[in-house]
Amino acid sequence: MGEVVQMHFTTVDYVIFALLLVASAGIGLFYAFSGGRQRTTQEFLMADRSMSCLPVSLSLLATFQSAVAILGAPSEVYTFGTEYWFLGCSYFLGLLIPAHVFIPVFYRLRLSSAYEYLELRFNKTVRICGTATFIFQMVIYMGVVLYAPALALNAVTGFDLWGAVLAMGLVCTLYTALGGLKAVMWTDVFQTVVMFAGQLAVIVVGTSQAGGIAEVWRKAINGSRISGLDLNPNPLERHTFWTLGVGGVFLMLALYGVNQAQVQRYLSSRTEKEAVMSCYIVFPCQQVVLCLGCLMGLVMFARYGEDSPLDKGYVTTNDQMVLYFVMDVFRDLPGLPGLFVACLFSGALSTISSAFNSLATVTMEDLIKPHFPNMTEGKATLLSKGLALGYGLVCLAMAYIASIMGSMLQAAFSIFGMVGGPLLGLFCLGMFFPWANPTGAVVGLVSGLVMAFWIGIGSFVMRMSVPTPAPALNATALPLFDNITTTVMTTTAKPGSTGVEALYSLSYMWYSAHNSATVVVVGLIVSLLTGPMKEKELTPGTVYPVLGTLLFFLPDRYREKLCCITPLAQKPTQIKTQPYQMAQKDRNGEAYSKEDTVTEEKEMESDRAQTEEEDSEDSRARPSCQLTAHTVQETAL
Repeated sequence: MGEVVQMHFTTVDYVIFALLLVASAGIGLFYAFSGGRQRTTQEFLMADRSMSCLPVSLSLLATFQSAVAILGAPSEVYTFGTEYWFLGCSYFLGLLIPAHVFIPVFYRLRLSSAYEYLELRFNKTVRICGTATFIFQMVIYMGVVLYAPALALNAVTGFDLWGAVLAMGLVCTLYTALGGLKAVMWTDVFQTVVMFAGQLAVIVVGTSQAGGIAEVWRKAINGSRISGLDLNPNPLERHTFWTLGVGGVFLMLALYGVNQAQVQRYLSSRTEKEAVMSCYIVFPCQQVVLCLGCLMGLVMFARYGEDSPLDKGYVTTNDQMVLYFVMDVFRDLPGLPGLFVACLFSGALSTISSAFNSLATVTMEDLIKPHFPNMTEGKATLLSKGLALGYGLVCLAMAYIASIMGSMLQAAFSIFGMVGGPLLGLFCLGMFFPWANPTGAVVGLVSGLVMAFWIGIGSFVMRMSVPTPAPALNATALPLFDNITTTVMTTTAKPGSTGVEALYSLSYMWYSAHNSATVVVVGLIVSLLTGPMKEKELTPGTVYPVLGTLLFFLPDRYREKLCCITPLAQKPTQIKTQPYQMAQKDRNGEAYSKEDTVTEEKEMESDRAQTEEEDSEDSRARPSCQLTAHTVQETAL
């Protein structure tokens, strides 16, 4: 075993890295002092609902294409082969379902926080539970995603650890707190371009040094790194087509369907059509990102073969191996190592800034505004900026905690993954099952979290009991992490596992599906035992009629009783920028905006008066959950 090898940056590398930080901060300052100057919460938190599909789609891509993904995916392919590529099969349904199910529901309800939906569908208690769960998830995530790449960089290049952490954290906090969501999204666009450029530079130069793409492919085949289609249905197998292609769908839904950081981007679009288009644009981009990661792993194998820098002792963990490879490839090319590090930290900046902004939004919308309904627009905007700043400081504190956690760092990563599945289950319970009630939702969420932590902690303890030494930080060996684009797992199930041990050995790709299914099943059972929700208690527009399609073979009268065939409210024909408002339910369960104008209120009252008699006469004949004209106006516009 050799000693850990450290390589060093040149002046050009430092300049390129500094330019990334300056450009990111500059975009934030531009949006802080131009346009509406972030004077309203709609502009600061929702970008005035004026974004086109291109920045939205690239921001969606960048949000969860973090630094750990750039380090983790090539290491996974280098070590285990290209089986990981089949994850791309899950992207199709994982983005198609959010585009045609979640986006229409969220967009037509005119929400700012995804968790407003939970109050409209259930009640305030469920909303608070969902919000608290999300905040816990993201606060844990922020510090680790900031600290991990800085630690890897420090180990390989000697780059000052806390200098990198503070530079990233402060720059990110600056442009997020000053420029709002517009700054976050446009910096994401810039950082996405940098990420692609950095990865392409490594692949092109590395392929050239290895003798060309044909030689890379030949060495990969000879080294058994090109994987075939594994159709083994065993859920304990770490990576098969079913775990990646099917289990991965639920992981994608947890990310792109109900995560506030992504939902907020959909809702910032000018129209629902552009929000849907952004999902379609992300699909090929995600495939390109996945292919780049796999190709970099193959180029690494062509360079080192089975004799990896990790085995030689040049580095101590897999994630450092990618940085070592980059510094090795670019040894005689000043500036290119700086470009890759800029690529690496672009991933971290885009992820962290999205976390800041989404946390500020849910805290403002779900925890503060409901208790201070008369807060002025100016105070609300100032408080939102203060929240973004506060979460930036919390991120730096979490990075410090991550630095002293040692081997517990894996557990911190795991917590993020253990929360995503139950949150997906909670939204699915409300959106697809009309008879689910608030009691069932709360009990289901708690059951899902308990199940997730039980399996997660049990699996972690079982691996820790194995005598092989665990590294202090291995970003590619962090299981239970719902963010499938940012991590891969290097543990395998024990052969012949049975009972509880088999449950602990479940492939991490099935965790989201398992935990969300727990929430739905427990929630439905509790709802039926405590009394399912009735038609008059449902807020129109909050239930997606998917059961009507799935149960097409039933007679219409049964489908109507199950509230399965009611279409969503019609698409809003025009979106107007409105002042700060919070969606609520009135006593009849109908959605409305608290600060609508007096004229609109009078028109709605008039509509109610005109249709009151008709509603009372035909309420029995109308299909369950049918929307009336005035309700369509309220929920859609």
